[in-house]
Amino acid sequence: MNTSEPVVPAHVGVLGGGRMGGGIAHAFLTKGASVVVVERDEPSASAARERIQKDIRASLERGKIEGTFEDWDAKLAVTTSYQDFGPCELVVEAVPEIWDLKVESLQAVEKQLSETAWLATNTSSLSVDGLAEQLQRPDRFVGLHFFNPVPASKLVEVVISKDTGEELRGLSVAWVKALGKTPVVVNDAPGFASSRLGVAIALEAIRMVEEGVASPADIDAAMVLGYKFPVGPLELTDIVGLDVRLGIAEYLESTLGERFAPPQLMRDMVARGELGRKSGKGFYSY
Repeated sequence: MNTSEPVVPAHVGVLGGGRMGGGIAHAFLTKGASVVVVERDEPSASAARERIQKDIRASLERGKIEGTFEDWDAKLAVTTSYQDFGPCELVVEAVPEIWDLKVESLQAVEKQLSETAWLATNTSSLSVDGLAEQLQRPDRFVGLHFFNPVPASKLVEVVISKDTGEELRGLSVAWVKALGKTPVVVNDAPGFASSRLGVAIALEAIRMVEEGVASPADIDAAMVLGYKFPVGPLELTDIVGLDVRLGIAEYLESTLGERFAPPQLMRDMVARGELGRKSGKGFYSY
């Protein structure tokens, strides 16, 4: 084995086992880490375990990993106790994009970690600088913005706060490479690089639907065929979730101005529960 190759930490924690958190757990697990996922209650923990186990089976069937399901599953723990983060060298927070919830969750995790452990947030838009200010060891905190679906996505945005230490900057890039993904390093700013550009395009596409310029399918086809997007901005909004993108847009509007104001159509769809793929209906039906 070439010891110069980047490796992931031996013990990794993930707070939140939803689609993003489960995907992050799977990514570290299949690269050799022992992973503990902490959820808010037993039903959520059970659902998270099933979600990650399904991804493990899919990776085995596709030949992405070798061995038995039992061997891989033995490296996974899903619990409801923050204390289980104690042995972790790195914990990645992946709870919903709600400021108070992020702060409360990160502070609770930090209390369980050793002074040498690292802490990361998977936030897609909230200020990493601001979150760091709420912690006791901000130099050991960084943004690791994964993309959905995590197993298939090749990108991770490494978001550096003004307090992130030099060692962690290097380690974060190495971890992302060890996961088989490409790191894009950005300094903390509203929406970073990916969310800011992605949401701007999505909002304009939604305005075009609202104004009757073209159908969602035709707008998406224009971007896929004309600009080589792998998926159109409206279909991607369905994948991410209209509620998630609405929250990001509202935050960007509050920090960057009215050009990020969410279209009324977007607000109406969220109010009707048309959230995209997870609800069965968004700009498309599923």
